Order: sequence, then structure tokens, then C-alpha cells
Amino acid sequence: MTAQDALGRSYEIRTYGCQMNVHDSERLSGLLEDAGYVRAPEGHSEGEADIVVFNTCAVRENADNRLYGNLGRLAPIKAKRPGMQIAVGGCLAQKDRDTIVKRAPWVDVVFGTHNIGSLPVLLERARVQEEAQVEIAESLEAFPSTLPTRRESAYAAWVSISVGCNNTCTFCIVPALRGKEKDRRPGDILAEVETLVAEGVTEITLLGQNVNAYGSDIGDREAFSKLLRACGAIDGLERVRFTSPHPRDFTDDVISAMAETPNVMPQLHMPLQSGSDTVLKAMRRSYRQDRYLGIIEKVRAAMPDAAISTDIIVGFPGETEEDFEQTMHVVREARFAQAFTFQYSKRPGTPAAEMDGQIPKEVVQARYERLVALQEEISWAENKKQVGRTLDVLVAEGEGRKDDATHRLSGRAPDNRLVHFARPAEPVRPGDVVEVEITYAAPHHLLAEGPAKGVRRTRAGDAWERRNAAPQKASGVMLGLPTVGVPAPLPAVTGGCA
Repeated sequence: MTAQDALGRSYEIRTYGCQMNVHDSERLSGLLEDAGYVRAPEGHSEGEADIVVFNTCAVRENADNRLYGNLGRLAPIKAKRPGMQIAVGGCLAQKDRDTIVKRAPWVDVVFGTHNIGSLPVLLERARVQEEAQVEIAESLEAFPSTLPTRRESAYAAWVSISVGCNNTCTFCIVPALRGKEKDRRPGDILAEVETLVAEGVTEITLLGQNVNAYGSDIGDREAFSKLLRACGAIDGLERVRFTSPHPRDFTDDVISAMAETPNVMPQLHMPLQSGSDTVLKAMRRSYRQDRYLGIIEKVRAAMPDAAISTDIIVGFPGETEEDFEQTMHVVREARFAQAFTFQYSKRPGTPAAEMDGQIPKEVVQARYERLVALQEEISWAENKKQVGRTLDVLVAEGEGRKDDATHRLSGRAPDNRLVHFARPAEPVRPGDVVEVEITYAAPHHLLAEGPAKGVRRTRAGDAWERRNAAPQKASGVMLGLPTVGVPAPLPAVTGGCA
């Protein structure tokens, strides 16, 4: 479709799953806007957009039911709106390529994780030929970074350094859907970061399904630590984060690079999945409890104030009470600032789905509740240690749902903890940095109730102001699960990856 053909047609993207999907949706937005489409207005009613794109996830439980439920609600609306189109992409589209149009024949386009750049062409082809277009590439056509991007934030950005994963975890279907790991050239990554910084971005998050395995595709085992150090040399780049590393590939040179590079933040999200060596072996996780806790000890020795978060799966097939207690032991020892906990659910196409020893739902639920209660207690205790500290908070947009009612602003501390703080007397923009003293801690956020100690207006705030001063086409990408604050960097891809 030419830009003239698409001119004035509105689009909406509904994104589910991990940060990779969120970043892919930024690419999809850029592609559609390059083709002449405009964002649907914020707060529009369901089905008002001319194009509705679902960027799906296959990792989470009931992902297919959620998709088909949403598609079903759009079917009668689409029947009454000639010209409306529906597209389904992402991991579930890659997995269920042959069944989506059969179950939902009103879908116009199905595209996979490897060919998101084809969306505008497929939409036009479906319109002209008046039949569904299904195109699923088996391997990556072009690295996503080469595609146009409509980024959700003026001051923080995702930067993809690799796609795919070479691991074979028995619970995870992602490698089958995203393919083998493929690394970007370091020069291309750094050029993108420098361009973003020139545009006003002050925080980047390096993305990969297994981010610290970066270099395996280019033959350099220390490539990731070198990349972190190179980011430290970029003038104007204030905060560097990364997600999601794998304990197997977490080497001492990465810890040194984190500790010695001032703009690499004291934050680490490292998936545990289980504390039991027996379960880790069944998961095909190539580390054991001692190795994991050893990494935590080294990170804390190098960065005493680092906030460490994790992912944990409860109720993996064959997990005994003793196995579960080993997970609880690691949680007590590691003292995570935050843990993303999941009840195991069968994912069709994974080896774990066929394993003996599937745990009864009520047993999984009881263990899950015990784990959550323990982690809540630890998170609260760890957050209480922040009371009295003075922190530089990067002001965020969309992080504090109650900010208007409480007359506060919200943002992220260097260690990625969420901070709500009293609104300063002087104007403050997202992207600016506010110095505050923490006065109260809850399990999932910190509060600074006193007046700000200082406000630093930044290039990032200038960039936010320029973006919002320009004529607005529409609002941001609509997001599904998990809730993704814009633009705060999140912990790692959860529920399976890394």
C-alpha cells in the first residue's frame, strides 16, 4: 500500500508478553506510519481503529484463549465496517500459523516473528485480493534494527543486540519460535545508541533472549562485557541496563564491566527458575544452586547496593516438597529485591508438557502462595533499607497510576526501584532527574514525601518536551500482559526465556 492509499487510516497495536515484543511493536508502529497510517486516538472504543494488530505471546498460560477471545469480540464489529483489517503476529502466530485463520476466518493477515517487516505489504495484498494472507518466515529476514521505529519514549529506549536463543530449556517454546541466536555487529549497536543519545535519549536497555550470550555468534566470549564498557564511553548516555542474562553465561568479566562502568546501573535481573538441582537438570538449565548463589555473591561483592530480581517457576513436573524447599532456600539466601513468580503450566510443543509427574493444581497453588509470601516479606525488608537514602530518580511517564490524585510524580532509581515523590514546585518533565530522600518503603515501591533536594533539567526532558509540543497523531501502543510502564526498563523476559 502506498502512503497515499493508507493516508488517514488509523491503527492500533495490542502487545502481549515480553520486552522483545514491546520493542517489535515499536518497529510495527514505525512501519505502519511510514506507510501512511496514523495512530488511533487514545481512549478510542474497541474496533474504532481501521487496522488492529495483535502482537502475541506463546509463553503465558491461556495465551491462545486470550487471543481468540479478543478476535471474537472484533468479529461483529468488523462485519459492520467494510475495510477494517485485523492482523495477528508474534510468537503465537509463529506457532499456530495454520490454525488462526481456520479458527478466526475474519483475520486478514498472519505474520511471524521473523518477518514483521512484511506487515504493510501483507495488509495491502489482503485488501486487494480480498482473502487472508499468511506469511511465516522460517528464519530472520532482516535484523529488526534495520526497520523504521516509532519509539514509545523520548528519553529511554530498547536496543536489541541479538535475537533468538540457543538454549533448550524443557519448559520454553521461545527458541522454536524466535530461532537460533543471531548477534548484531557491535558497531551497528553502538551506532544506534549514539543516534538515540543525539536525539535526547539518556537511558537504554540492551535486549536479547539471552543477552549475556552475546558474542557466541561472532566468536568473542567477552563481547558483552566489551559492549557494556563501550556504552560507558558514549557521552550523554546516563543509564545502561540489560535484560535478560542466563546464569550459564554470566562471567566475571561482565561483573567487572558492570562495577567499573559508571553508567551501567546497579541492577541485575537473573532468572533462577528453580533452586533444586534435580529440577534444574530436568529443566535443562545448565547451572546448579551453588553456581547461581556464587554469582549473586560476586555481584554483591562488586556492587553492594545492586538490586537483584529473578524469575521462578513453581510446580515444574516432578517437583517434590524437598525440591520446593530448595527454591525457598535460594530465595532466603539471595534476598531478591523482586521476584516474578509463575505457576508451571503446560506449553504445547515443549518437552516438559509430556513429562511424568505433573503436579496437582492445588499443590502448585499452595507452594506458590508460600513463595509469594516469603518474597513479599524479603522485598519489603530490602526496600526498608532504602529509607533515609538520597536517590536520583529519572522521572517517568505512565509509571504512577495514582500520581494525579496524590499530587506526586514517579520514576526509577538507579537500581530500577520504583519511587513516588512529592511534586516539586518547579516544572519537571519526564526524562528530568529529581534528587529525593526516601521516607517510606512498601514491598513494591518507595516513597519520598519531603520536598525535592534538587531538580536537574536534562536533554531527555527537552526531547520529551519537543515531542509533546509537536502535533500529536495519537497515543502510544496499547499493551496487554504484562503491564509495561512506559518507558521504564523492566526486568527480563519472564515465564520462560533466559
